[in-house]
Amino acid sequence: MTTLPSEARVAYTPSGRLGIVAWVVMLLSSLLPVIFFKELLGADTAWVFWVRVGMLAALIGAATFLQALRPLRGFFAAILVIFVAEWILYDGIGKLDGWQAVFAAPGATFFVSMLGNQLLRVGGAVAMIGALLAMRLRRKDFFLTVGNLKAPIEPVRWLGFPKRDAWTRFGGQWGVYITLGTLVFLFLAGRPSLTAFMQAAPMLPGVLLLAAMNAFGEEMTYRAPLLATLEGTVGSRQALWIAALFFGIEHYYGVPYGVVGVLLASFLGMILSKAMVETRGFFWAWFIHFLQDVAIFAFMAIGSIVPGG
Repeated sequence: MTTLPSEARVAYTPSGRLGIVAWVVMLLSSLLPVIFFKELLGADTAWVFWVRVGMLAALIGAATFLQALRPLRGFFAAILVIFVAEWILYDGIGKLDGWQAVFAAPGATFFVSMLGNQLLRVGGAVAMIGALLAMRLRRKDFFLTVGNLKAPIEPVRWLGFPKRDAWTRFGGQWGVYITLGTLVFLFLAGRPSLTAFMQAAPMLPGVLLLAAMNAFGEEMTYRAPLLATLEGTVGSRQALWIAALFFGIEHYYGVPYGVVGVLLASFLGMILSKAMVETRGFFWAWFIHFLQDVAIFAFMAIGSIVPGG
């Protein structure tokens, strides 16, 4: 579905075995094991985190000494950084008394309580950027540039784009489509009153900031690193879908819940991964994600209003 410009196409084309390894490791590192043990067996899943960390550390060690696995070492390391950084940030810093006193105190406003979470989210992205730089990747290697906003898309007939339209058209249209779809779902699910909308209107600047932070944090944590560390090994097409499905599975316990949530988030992940791969930059993926997050945080702000308050 997606190919790189000729100057950026992969030079290393394995016999497919590295692609299989990448898919298996992604699935084992995703939320899939937790879903399996929790939903089907009703078992405690706290141990899964440590098993995944141990598995990834072992794979990094193996890739250091085994030539056959070495091209995937960066991929293994990127996923390990995701887990370790989130553990330090959310289970460590986020639970400190001082942090809780500021961002989770009784009576904390919607913006303050959400800001704490988004600061941790951005902290994870900063940790990932540091890790990628330590791997000797340049900013443009992991898409931390604006990119070519007018780059042509690879045609996607089943989405209604049979020609090589520019990303200025494709990105703008799909940003609107995805956001409108999200708004319809949120409105039907919550059916807020006009009064609630009016009361939440002063929160708009905060909503915009939170959406911008969340979109940056998630794109730089869950998408750009996987694409950057996989493209040169398994090709852009497989890298795109691996990153998309990893993102989708992580939304199993989101809204909407379950398989539907996974499918919708995977579709979004495909569009955003496609944006990075084809424009060789961050902007369109961030912008589409940001627009959707504005809708989500706006409805969260409305939901935070106490009836009659």
